[in-house]
Amino acid sequence: MAPGPLIYLDVDGPLIPFGLEPSRYPLFAPSPLEDENPLLGRLDPSRGVQLKALPGELVWATTWLHDANDSLAPRLGLPRLPVLDWPESSDTDDADARIGLHWKTRPLLEHARGRPFAWVDDEISEIDRDWVSGHHAGQALLHRVDPRHGLTGADYRVVGEWLRESRHS
Repeated sequence: MAPGPLIYLDVDGPLIPFGLEPSRYPLFAPSPLEDENPLLGRLDPSRGVQLKALPGELVWATTWLHDANDSLAPRLGLPRLPVLDWPESSDTDDADARIGLHWKTRPLLEHARGRPFAWVDDEISEIDRDWVSGHHAGQALLHRVDPRHGLTGADYRVVGEWLRESRHS
């Protein structure tokens, strides 16, 4: 049996909302420690249950890198997840930026190696979608989340339905 789809998960925006007046965001326990990112208080622990219910393999695709496992996973009740390590900058990055391609797009495809995947991020554009459709042999869902609100029930439904359908295609 072929491996199931990957779920590339960004943190800032999808899990830790930002962009509204800070007082508009609820704060969740435990409160961040003095040496922790103060925005961790916006991380809703119930998101972990929703993420675990998604039918795929969760992978951190965030600038938090391995800190996501140390700081976020315990608060969400998640196990340590694989982390997409970003390559060093290159000339390709400059060319990608000139055409508007997100700097994560190419490394995500290299990591996926043709496997179906869902990418959940707040910075996905039509350029990324077009590039993936032309360069990735497998199925892909690039799901943009409104960073002001983070992942909502509607987002989980869309991603979950796509993941279930991709397993049967």
